[in-house]
Amino acid sequence: MELYLDSADLEEIKEAFKLGFIKGLTTTPTFMHRHGVTDIDGLIVELSKIVPVLQIEALGDTAEEVVAEAERQLALGLDKEKTVFKIPVSLEGVRACKMLKDKGFKVNVHLVYTLQQAYMAMEAGADYVCPLVGRLQDQGTDALDLVAQCVDAVETYGYDSKIMFSSVRYPEHIRNALNLGVHVCTIPWKVMKQLTSNHFTEVGISQFVEHTKLMTVKVKDVLSGKNPTVDLSAPITDALVKMTSSGFGCVAVLDGQKLVGTFTDGDLRRLIEAEGEHAVGKKMSDLNFKSPITIQGEALLHEASKVFHEKGVDNLVVLNGDEVVGQIDIQDLK
Repeated sequence: MELYLDSADLEEIKEAFKLGFIKGLTTTPTFMHRHGVTDIDGLIVELSKIVPVLQIEALGDTAEEVVAEAERQLALGLDKEKTVFKIPVSLEGVRACKMLKDKGFKVNVHLVYTLQQAYMAMEAGADYVCPLVGRLQDQGTDALDLVAQCVDAVETYGYDSKIMFSSVRYPEHIRNALNLGVHVCTIPWKVMKQLTSNHFTEVGISQFVEHTKLMTVKVKDVLSGKNPTVDLSAPITDALVKMTSSGFGCVAVLDGQKLVGTFTDGDLRRLIEAEGEHAVGKKMSDLNFKSPITIQGEALLHEASKVFHEKGVDNLVVLNGDEVVGQIDIQDLK
């Protein structure tokens, strides 16, 4: 199934065609009006230089007027092999289709709402026959059944026409188009951007990124540059200031350059619960410290992850040999 973009927004057209595999662009006067276009011919010429195939409207009250309009637009400098002229289905429209085909033009007969209309377009030699699925469904019509009938007619009778699934409203329409075996689907950019999205895919990617990071990144590579430490002789309030300014819920306690322990926001809460608020007036040296849980900066994050889970802590003091160089939080692993 060929993929077309359905748009008149120059910026999103440029963005969409960066994908590199969209076959062409369909646009309408309604789209152009919606985006405030005043120089239709200028936009058509600009678009023709951007997209592989451009499908544009050729309007007129009679077949001769439609043909004349298509020839006028082609004379703007368009490539006959890369331009498709869209004609609303009618008796004059299918007559214009045949006249243009006889001149070697490419034609899309669109605004198709019935199999009979599609049949007339196929007989006239239309390169594309374009039912408007979304609009049909708005009217309570079984649009998917019509598309299926159009595809079946092409296959049964050997028409050269391609059935183009248009008026796409949501990603489910793309699944419908694929299941029905249509030849072309033209899609708004807002819908096209959703086609690769899936919650479980996003979860899987997040896990792959996280696990790759754990196996390849060293602890020292995720250090924030903040290294909250406090001397053993300092008051507890100094530790609170260091925790607040660093954003860590933990400070390393040093006796000179030697690491003797850590003091956390949890330790503070437990101290106040046990001794009351006056306890914050104590010095760090008045407290008892357990052996600090540390990790070397050269270790992989995978090793840090194991320590976090085995020890049940949220922060690890990072060492370079015996020197305290920083801390990592369990959130740094993500």
